[in-house]
Amino acid sequence: MEKCLQNLVMQRNSVSRCVVGIIFCVLFSTVGHAAQLQQFEAKYKAFQYGKELGQASLKLESLGRNKFRLSYQSKVSVFFLSDKRKETSLFSFEDDKIIPFKYSYERTGFGSDKSLVAEFDGTSRQIDINKKDKLPWNNELDNQLYRLDIQLQLAQNKKEFSYDLVNNRGQLRHYDLLVLGSEQLTLPYGTLEGIKVKMMRENSTRETFAWFAPQLDYQLVRLQQFKDGDEQGDIQLSSFSQSNSVH
Repeated sequence: MEKCLQNLVMQRNSVSRCVVGIIFCVLFSTVGHAAQLQQFEAKYKAFQYGKELGQASLKLESLGRNKFRLSYQSKVSVFFLSDKRKETSLFSFEDDKIIPFKYSYERTGFGSDKSLVAEFDGTSRQIDINKKDKLPWNNELDNQLYRLDIQLQLAQNKKEFSYDLVNNRGQLRHYDLLVLGSEQLTLPYGTLEGIKVKMMRENSTRETFAWFAPQLDYQLVRLQQFKDGDEQGDIQLSSFSQSNSVH
């Protein structure tokens, strides 16, 4: 959670940024099984302490020849404050492996606007950040694509897994994930069974829990985050559609 402003403005801005931070974690796309991806569109509602604050959408499209685009948008409003974000990942899917080649991020609204473009160069094995900085590329995924693989792992009944990635600030991060079990969920979309997963971050007081529905090809259907025991946001699936498999 970003630093807050003082008094009332601090609280309002804090709520907005916390919820949007959670929405970013919603960027889990749909994977049918290890041999294919399916185009889809998912929409979510964002809550905090039961109050609806905004919405997000996520779309996976085939570009042909095993190339795909994963697009995300969100908008959260708290009183007169607003926060809009967009993320786009371009990648290929070959031999059951996700290979990123370009990631872009844009944030506008209250506070400072932010943007980032990361390009993954398979020849030099480097990640170009905003055409200025370079990082060595050791098969890290971008801020969205690691979530594709989570669903692949769940489909294979994996219980523990970890990821190295480049986040929307151009920083390298490591996440560990642990499957806790299954729960019945009542969501804006309807009633679903969800596999509960805990996301663990190094040196962080945040706790993030995500639920994935096997009947929707392990799509993320709920995500809830806490910081120091206080709820920062609760994201819930409101609609979901799939088209035919694409290669």
